[in-house]
Amino acid sequence: MRKDINIPEVADVYVAAVKEFNETHRTDDWNAYIVNDSDEPLELVLIVSNGYNEKKKTSLMRHKLQVLPAKSFAKIEFIEDSVLELTNEFAVTYFLDGKMFEKTFVFQAGSIKDENKAPVPSMLKEGVLAE
Repeated sequence: MRKDINIPEVADVYVAAVKEFNETHRTDDWNAYIVNDSDEPLELVLIVSNGYNEKKKTSLMRHKLQVLPAKSFAKIEFIEDSVLELTNEFAVTYFLDGKMFEKTFVFQAGSIKDENKAPVPSMLKEGVLAE
């Protein structure tokens, strides 16, 4: 019965951590973004994020986007410095062409750092892509 369920593979959708200058606080902050590098808009994008390790666990954060246009991105949330030492997960669910897609993107503990930055698709910025 389980073999009869077709779960489409997520392609051209990413979660990225991008370091940006915050004008208000005059600091360099990491922000999480959802990136749609596909040629089609994503509909009803739901994102649930949390961080954890053996001793700590953050609250669940829930986010919703009605539509994420093709070749675009949207800010999910600010990533506070103390959370960088945790494993951070972003469970993303969305609809495309009437089908539901789902993937959990993971930043391993300590992976969000300047040394790991690379170009982020559709953003024209550098950041760290989640696995």
